[in-house]
Amino acid sequence: KESGYIKELPPREYNSGYSWLTENVVESSKGTPLRVVYVRLYEDVGGAGGFHEGVKRAYHEGYDWIWLMDDDTEPREDALEQLVNKIKLASKRIDIPVGFACSKVVWIDRSVHKMNVPQIQPLINNLPFNTFEELGLLLVRACSFVSVLINREAVKKVGLPIKEFFIWGDDIEYTERTTNHGYLGLYIRDSIVYHKTKNNYNVDILTDSEKNVWRYFYGIRNKLYMTRKHSILQFLLNFIGSLLITNLQIIRHRRTGKLKFVWVNTKATIASLFFNPKIKKVE
Repeated sequence: KESGYIKELPPREYNSGYSWLTENVVESSKGTPLRVVYVRLYEDVGGAGGFHEGVKRAYHEGYDWIWLMDDDTEPREDALEQLVNKIKLASKRIDIPVGFACSKVVWIDRSVHKMNVPQIQPLINNLPFNTFEELGLLLVRACSFVSVLINREAVKKVGLPIKEFFIWGDDIEYTERTTNHGYLGLYIRDSIVYHKTKNNYNVDILTDSEKNVWRYFYGIRNKLYMTRKHSILQFLLNFIGSLLITNLQIIRHRRTGKLKFVWVNTKATIASLFFNPKIKKVE
């Protein structure tokens, strides 16, 4: 509101499940009109729930491409332009449709952010990952939602992000689901965004602070769920490893709060046996 993007503030309190919407038209730095739609949800649905709701609304609004970002992402001025232009270049060279394109995510000192390195494998959809290397593109299997442009047609085919994940893993599951459906995933080297976290870190239950331990329930459960969807054998191995090896590592590495970390890890591991969210399609 202070920056002029919306004209009024949402009510402070409402029953959970209620959403409040306002929209406004503002002028961009280039003088073009931009439609800003602000939606306030009054139920804490986590980042996954927010992405689910945003993709659903943008799809129903008829947008061809949907740009997802974290709330602590700051894109460079040409980040979106680079995504769009490189998608066009890749599309001219091959008939396989692009399902998503992600940015290069750096920390505030411009070093590559450890949490947001996309997943690369030698062959993706039977194409070498560096097929478009001279264009500054790489083929990726999955990426984070810190900055990713998603194709409307992919949303129509694969459905929406899983809101029940709450936090962590919803982005990897969704983009991997997209490439599994035959779409290309692109990493755009010249589309740069800053992920302004406190530190340049990767998620690790062994090194995080005790006050943040609650988050790991979702990360552990969701990761094991994704393993279970791919391979029951690998899931069983990871399940046993999480209960035994990970808990032993926690006890060995942590000086305080050991029981709290062990409890969260154990509870999440067991929850992964019964966690079975349904993928919702757009209508």
